[in-house]
Amino acid sequence: MNNNDRKIVRNLAGQYYNIAVSDENTEKVKLYKSVNDLKMIRPVVLIDEIPWHEMNFNGELNLQCEDGNMRGLEHFFRYQLFKHKYLETDMYLTPYFSIGKRVHHSSIGVGIEERTLATDPNNYIVSHEYMDKLQTEEDIAKLHNKTLTYDREATEKYFSFVSDIIGDILPVKITGHNVGMGLTAWDIISMLKGVTNLLTDLAERPDFMHRIMRKLTDIYIDEVRQCEELNLFDVNYPYIHCAPAFTNDLEPVSDFDKVKPKNVWGRGVAQIFGAVSKEMHDEFDTQYMIEALEPFGLVYYGCCEPLDTKIDILKKIKNLRKISITPWANINTAAEAIGKDYVMAFKPNPANVGVGFNEDTVRKELTEAAEAAKKNNCSYDIVLKDISTVAGNPEHLIKWSRIAMEVAQSQ
Repeated sequence: MNNNDRKIVRNLAGQYYNIAVSDENTEKVKLYKSVNDLKMIRPVVLIDEIPWHEMNFNGELNLQCEDGNMRGLEHFFRYQLFKHKYLETDMYLTPYFSIGKRVHHSSIGVGIEERTLATDPNNYIVSHEYMDKLQTEEDIAKLHNKTLTYDREATEKYFSFVSDIIGDILPVKITGHNVGMGLTAWDIISMLKGVTNLLTDLAERPDFMHRIMRKLTDIYIDEVRQCEELNLFDVNYPYIHCAPAFTNDLEPVSDFDKVKPKNVWGRGVAQIFGAVSKEMHDEFDTQYMIEALEPFGLVYYGCCEPLDTKIDILKKIKNLRKISITPWANINTAAEAIGKDYVMAFKPNPANVGVGFNEDTVRKELTEAAEAAKKNNCSYDIVLKDISTVAGNPEHLIKWSRIAMEVAQSQ
């Protein structure tokens, strides 16, 4: 590496460190815990899954390093500092640089075959057309457990590399690999069969679909076992799928013990089931979640699927703590069903920043959520995510963050 690359990264790491050890940043841990422990001080506000190709405000995201590895470090720091500077949210910066354990995953025996269609070559959000790779009993028989291998040598090599560059400025720490590990079988099935074929077979070949789900659930349970054996779980990660993760309600673990599922969050999701009844959701998903997520200390369920009318079946999941409520759910119905027993992970509509920007529309949506939560004594967080575009105008997110913080701080 050249000295200029080193100077650039060290300067950015210093800026990051100063924020990470500030009292303001440290206080956010208390804020996160209050929400997740059902003792909310006020809702946490976050923004994630940002269309970075449209966000290069004043050229501040332009990378200047020449070396590839150094550009990777520069990228991390520039993007974190950009979010902290412009998006007035409750974003938390860890007071160390995280080196995730390098882990190799083998195949589960059946791979995805797809065609994609992009409207913007710079946007990673594209349309997918999936081919059906699970049509017969023979196809199901091809599915098998994956093998996880911890690449200790590669992990420690990168740790040494980063420590040499910034270790005297910002602590460098080897951390876990699988954070908030989730059973996402129906997402996988959607990609292995295609959406239309999946939904058709749920109705016409229910036993066949149960056998697929049973196989993928068993694969997941074995993956959890391997993660525990390889000590891949992380107890200190601040987020679980974009939402706050800090809590006092997970069993603590010492630095010398292996981290077990009971020490971390688990996660469940069945996004395609936004198109099925509660009864079908219960039969084809909930019963498997109950089994697969049982070992985890706390559970976060849901992603983009509307769950406002399905809260009662989700309550069967042991240690359920957080439930995703999307723009396609009725916020009042959801808050009433969730009450004071769970955290409502509220997801505002990304369309409100994706075309134009109407302050009244944004404020109305956030205020309605706040009123529903207050009426039903809900702890909740606000996470704007799945943002495929801001119409080329970063100001949309900047304005949204200011309004969201105003609403949250008024609670």
